[in-house]
Amino acid sequence: MGRPVLAGVDGSEHSLAAADWAAREAVLRGVPLRLLHASPPLPGDAVPAPARERLHQLGEHVLQQVIADLGARHPDLRVRGEQTAEAPAVALLAAAHCAGLLVVGARGTGGFAGLTVGSVALRMTAAADCPLVVVPEPQVGGFGNGMRRHDADAQVVMGFDAHRPVGEVADFAFAAAEARDVLLRAVQAWALPAEAVAAGTLFVTEEDRATWEDQEVLRLSDALHKWRETYPEVTVRTDVVLLHPAQALLNASRGAGLLVVGRRTGPQRGEGRLGPVTHAVLHHSSCPVAVVPYAE
Repeated sequence: MGRPVLAGVDGSEHSLAAADWAAREAVLRGVPLRLLHASPPLPGDAVPAPARERLHQLGEHVLQQVIADLGARHPDLRVRGEQTAEAPAVALLAAAHCAGLLVVGARGTGGFAGLTVGSVALRMTAAADCPLVVVPEPQVGGFGNGMRRHDADAQVVMGFDAHRPVGEVADFAFAAAEARDVLLRAVQAWALPAEAVAAGTLFVTEEDRATWEDQEVLRLSDALHKWRETYPEVTVRTDVVLLHPAQALLNASRGAGLLVVGRRTGPQRGEGRLGPVTHAVLHHSSCPVAVVPYAE
């Protein structure tokens, strides 16, 4: 049996949307779903016992309600819930060591109206050692209690750089597209080469631009060849666009079911650091964003 899907829940609409997404993902993968409720920190060093007990009761109520709701809609789902007195970020990071995927809402009960991604989601994205999916704000009129539809029938979009291919990102995206039986759209943003913008260059001809673009298209196709062989059932569409990578991915992922990007790890990348492209798509994507860690 594979590692479980882990989701943090706190009773907020965002966490309920994340739990719904995680439940459907667990069914697709054929693995259990683990729900974790972490009590919010209280001010002061000494918390009265009645307050602790009340928080425990509220957390248990949230978990049982979510488990009952998910179980009714996903009869084949194996789900269990647990509570912890640790802070949400600490608890989720520890639990993620044993998970195959961590799913969180873009923000929880804290934050304020207009905040797109909360502090816990940002920390999870920057520090979790397993792939993570951030589920955006639930759509109005969505699936049950404001939950967002899983969009299992929508395409998967992958950010990919053929100059520096990342196997972990490609494996995740191809497997997601295969499980959903949907199109995989591989997007590569490119920039004009240095000679095109040198001081002595007056203008770039359409012929030169077409030549450089053709080279990028061929390079991307070649880089994806081994994954096409490994996942022959996945239909792949390649897009090479002359845009900033974040804008290219946001454009491509409108209406998508999942956007997949990478996050570099290693001693040179301190905890809590996200690259500018990942940071931008997290804050502006309208679909769930999968962030896959990989070693530099």
